[in-house]
Amino acid sequence: MEKSSFASASSGELTAAVYGAGRPVRVIPLRHPLDAAVREAAASSSPSPLSAAMERARAMGPWEWAEAALPCLAWMRSYRWKEDFQADLAAGITVGVMLVPQAMSYAKLAGLHPIYGLYTGFVPLFVYAIFGSSRQLAVGPVALVSLLVSNVLGGIVNSSSELYTELAILLAFMVGILECLMALLRLGWLIRFISHSVISGFTTASAIVIGLSQIKYFLGYSVTRSSKIIPLIESIIAGIDQFSWPPFVMGSAFLVILLIMKKLGKTNKKLRFLRASGPLTAVVLGTLFVKIFRPTAISVVGEIPQGLPSFSIPRGFEHLMSLMPTAILITGVAILESVGIAKALAAKNGYELDSNKELFGLGLSNICGSFFSAYPATGSFSRSAVNHESGAKTGLSGIIMGIIICSALLFMTPLFTDIPQSVHWLPL
Repeated sequence: MEKSSFASASSGELTAAVYGAGRPVRVIPLRHPLDAAVREAAASSSPSPLSAAMERARAMGPWEWAEAALPCLAWMRSYRWKEDFQADLAAGITVGVMLVPQAMSYAKLAGLHPIYGLYTGFVPLFVYAIFGSSRQLAVGPVALVSLLVSNVLGGIVNSSSELYTELAILLAFMVGILECLMALLRLGWLIRFISHSVISGFTTASAIVIGLSQIKYFLGYSVTRSSKIIPLIESIIAGIDQFSWPPFVMGSAFLVILLIMKKLGKTNKKLRFLRASGPLTAVVLGTLFVKIFRPTAISVVGEIPQGLPSFSIPRGFEHLMSLMPTAILITGVAILESVGIAKALAAKNGYELDSNKELFGLGLSNICGSFFSAYPATGSFSRSAVNHESGAKTGLSGIIMGIIICSALLFMTPLFTDIPQSVHWLPL
């Protein structure tokens, strides 16, 4: 009892007692030995994150290690060729047909030649199908990332220079490295702290800016490049005296066709294919019109190189530090667009999605893409939704999309020369 009362005495009382004896010393409050033992036992019973990870690694078998390295093995081992292949083939063709005109439009939005949009929709698709964990996510060029590339690089270098293209490709490499680092550091959980309102507001504002910046092809005159709405509106109003009727009439006609096809595709399940084929239909009809009538007032895309991209190491590393803030921003946007919709699609299709594996798959697709002239790629809201609605079951649909882009690069680019500019931007 005496020991217990001594241990429970306050530090103030102990100090007073010692000073009263004329020996001022520093007093350390006593703790009961039993309390210390309990705390030590609790600390030893809760393993550190590193030891917990090592325990999980030791418990993994050979097949689990293989799946961790190649997530595609998770769906490959249970693939049902009779049921799944037909669905994947239909979805891959549908979204691939949708991607061809979209990719070229997004490249123009990024300030690049249209061919770089097709390059961005080529290698990253194959890499993501192997290393990505989502079975329905459609990876490739997207409007929001293209807008960021244009606005940032436009302030550094002229878009017509070769350096502009080099920096866009270097951005893909940097974004890929950042995404892989986030995956290795297991930072995928950060997506939980981003609210739906932030994503919705960010996407809506971007859509307005994209529409205003691309309306120049609709009106027939140039508009100031800016990421702000007010300067864009002022530029549109200031140049109204240069308005041209032919591109406006042509663009309006094909916009109506596109909207009707989208509406029919949404309301009628039997006509669902119209929603995805609308952009390509508008581009094909517009090209036929130009080839037949040769209107002089309608500007066209121009020559697009034929063939697959060649292997080349990204250049412009001396600009690495100036591009770092943009790379971080694009990485954040990639997380917003890709991981968010990938998790939603995984829940709808009844499988679990690992955010860290998803980030690693996206990062690797950007790194590999940068060696084949691609600018930053990420998951697309619209194409992923169409992929899901078209019945995609596995990542094989992404491989089929890549084959369609490959075919377009090898055989179809001469047909894209006469695509009207007023129709070219509609797939956005």
